[in-house]
Amino acid sequence: MINYLSQDGTLGPTAEKASALLQKRIQQGNLELPLLPGVASDVLALVQDKDSDASGLAKLIQSDQALAGHVMRIANSALYSPGSNFVSLQQAIARLGMNMISEIAFAASVNAKTFHAPGYEDLIQQLWRHSLASALWGKEVARKARKNVEAAFLCGLLHNIGMPVVLQALVEIMSGPDGEFAENELSEQEVSIILHRYRQVVGSSVANLWKLPDAVAETINYFENYYAAPTVKDVVALVFAGSRFATYMFDSSCMTREEFLQLPVIADLNLYEDEVEALWEKTPDIQSTIEALSV
Repeated sequence: MINYLSQDGTLGPTAEKASALLQKRIQQGNLELPLLPGVASDVLALVQDKDSDASGLAKLIQSDQALAGHVMRIANSALYSPGSNFVSLQQAIARLGMNMISEIAFAASVNAKTFHAPGYEDLIQQLWRHSLASALWGKEVARKARKNVEAAFLCGLLHNIGMPVVLQALVEIMSGPDGEFAENELSEQEVSIILHRYRQVVGSSVANLWKLPDAVAETINYFENYYAAPTVKDVVALVFAGSRFATYMFDSSCMTREEFLQLPVIADLNLYEDEVEALWEKTPDIQSTIEALSV
């Protein structure tokens, strides 16, 4: 499994050549970007429409029976509705609110299947699961840090949206018609470096194409430097913290609990040790929600 979170190391000649071709595509505007699935686009537009209402959201979700069933399964998960069970979409919207149901519907519509990178299906899935986890943890951290919860999920879900697009383009370059690259010539570390190298610029292009909210675009651009975020510093910090929780959840060998507590973002969000420990108790619920959303 590629450790896509690592950007240490150098590129060999072949990887540098592939990276240069990728950069040329980006500069010339020739990078193929995925379209936002129709239902996800409609959900996003509805949420940003001040005149929208719960009945409109319910009607939109119910227009896709598979999506409606998926949303209900997630809404009835332990993370969203502990101790209760919704029997209708209208009931779930009334209890959880339009924003939360919209988040679930959006995440269920935009998934790993949106991206195509033959030979790297497992990595695409890994990228998406980490983004889901970052979004879910970001919301939990926001509650514990007494910050605005609403933007944390969408920004967390899409903060690394550039990575699977970069991977998709990289696969196209490596399997180009001129055959100048042998199959699987790039090492796992080189793939990781290239994903990081173009994550931000490609993610920004996706944000423009999909007409994502400004907070999402700012999170993409300042994720690794949340101190410099001009308007939504708290949101970007929440997403960064959520991503650290996600990383530790998937691989606890990356650091000790003591090292985790010493992360600067923990202090920046004024989280105390007992609050972090309380957050870790959410792990089983978050894991089960990720499994449901990854179907």
